[in-house]
Amino acid sequence: MTATSTVGPFLVYNVRDPKARRIGALLLGLVFFGIALGLSVEANLGVNPWTVFHGGLSKNLGITIGTATIFVGAILLLSFPLLKQPLGLGTLLNVVVIGTVTDLTLFVVPDLTTLPARLAALAVAPALIGVGSGFYIGAGLGPGPRDGLMTTLERAGFPVWGARAIVELGALIIGAILGGNVGWGTVWMATTVGFWVQFFLLRLRLDPVSPS
Repeated sequence: MTATSTVGPFLVYNVRDPKARRIGALLLGLVFFGIALGLSVEANLGVNPWTVFHGGLSKNLGITIGTATIFVGAILLLSFPLLKQPLGLGTLLNVVVIGTVTDLTLFVVPDLTTLPARLAALAVAPALIGVGSGFYIGAGLGPGPRDGLMTTLERAGFPVWGARAIVELGALIIGAILGGNVGWGTVWMATTVGFWVQFFLLRLRLDPVSPS
């Protein structure tokens, strides 16, 4: 079943050109993902493991968290040939767009000073990550740079859950040592994001590209 038939309100799926539709879904997904990360940072109650790592880097290097996200993505991208990971347009845009949108969100959204506002921002972040992942993964234009580490471990024989746990736990531990934002919100993100990714990916994934 195609996303076109199930998610009509999203105008990107009404685009006739299949390639343009995929690129539109990819960009939309990356924007949603960046907004979600920005909101979770604004909440200041703990963030997901990779953002803990990026936040720790930003503190130690004196750069924005979005710049740290781009920096890590670029380093991982350089490792793809060594890890024998496929590169796609989605991989390249993932490096640039998510970090940029995260910083823009932090710039645009006023500082959240009340607990209800911070809780609301944190509450919606996992669902927005799910929407973003549904769009950008569902576009089928290449994995994100951080996904490459997980799939490398999968090829080495690790189960999917184990590969994900190793990668994210490693990012969390190093990020915590660097002073990243770890809190109960980290647990919230870790336990809810998977549900929303699966929920939206089933509804937003485009049909696989037919071999030419």
